[in-house]
Parts: sequence; C-alpha cells; structure tokens
Amino acid sequence: MSSFAREIEPFLQTYDLLKSAVQNLTDEELRWKPAPDKWSATEVLAHVTDHLIVVSFRIREILSGSQVRLPAFNQDAWVAGQQANRAKAEDVLEAFRSLSVYNALLLRLLPDADWEKNAVNFKGETVSLLTVVRGFVAHAQRHAEQIDRIKRAAAEAGVFGIRSEPATREGRP
Repeated sequence: MSSFAREIEPFLQTYDLLKSAVQNLTDEELRWKPAPDKWSATEVLAHVTDHLIVVSFRIREILSGSQVRLPAFNQDAWVAGQQANRAKAEDVLEAFRSLSVYNALLLRLLPDADWEKNAVNFKGETVSLLTVVRGFVAHAQRHAEQIDRIKRAAAEAGVFGIRSEPATREGRP
C-alpha cells in the first residue's frame, strides 16, 4: 500500500461534508440565492461536482505523463449553462459520490512514485498529483463553508425555515 493512502479518506469525506451541509434543506431552500449574481446551495454542489470532473481529468493527465497544460474551466458559465439551479441536489450529490468513489479506486492503486508525478497547471505552475488531490479537498471544504454562509444569509433574511447555526461536522465547530 502506498504511503499516500492516507490522502484518500479526506478525498472521500468531501461527499459527507457536502451532504451534511445541505442536510434537511427543502428544494426551495436549496435553490434560494442570496443575490441574483450569487450561487444557491444547489449551484455550489453543481460547481464542486464540475470541479471534481475537471480534477478527474487532471489526475489522469498527470498519470499519463502528458505535456499538455492542465485545464481550467469557466465555473460561472458551467453553472449557468447547465441550469444547475434546476437540478435536484440529491442527484448532484449522487454524481459527486460516484465520481469520488471512482477516483478513490484509482488512487488506491497508485504506487508512491505516481503521487509525486507532476504537470503544469493553467497558471503555469508545476503541481503534483498529491497537490491536486489535497487542493480539491480544500476546495470542497471552502464550498461547504460557502453553503453555511448561504444558510446564514437566508436565516438573517427570514427566508423559509432555515436555522442560522451552521451544521456541525466532524472535526469542525
């Protein structure tokens, strides 16, 4: 087993983190936006799932030894173009879960040397596979916090039945 295997569990836990962030919200609450130019909780979930699709590609590009720059993506255009706010959050979460599990299956197979492989990202920076995986985990955590902020804004605005306290997550206040 790779000494990097410990990186896989936090990667998989991003699903539970996001699921917990939207737990007990109604479809209407999930689709509420704090402002027209801000994302709803459902749109945040769609974005993180889109990001996982891109990360899946980046992982495979790194492992292949490709010399092509790792892609960026236009997150706002992706969310708007797919009409993400019309999606069911549970469907988006299931897609996220499936992609997470599929990527974890691959990551578990990798020897240590593969975790140290690298490529050049869209900013021109050299990044390792380990950096990409850890970066995604941190990204998902930031978006779970964004969902908490959306819920607080909804509570402050008196929207629906949303409570103002953030969901408690393991290892987090």
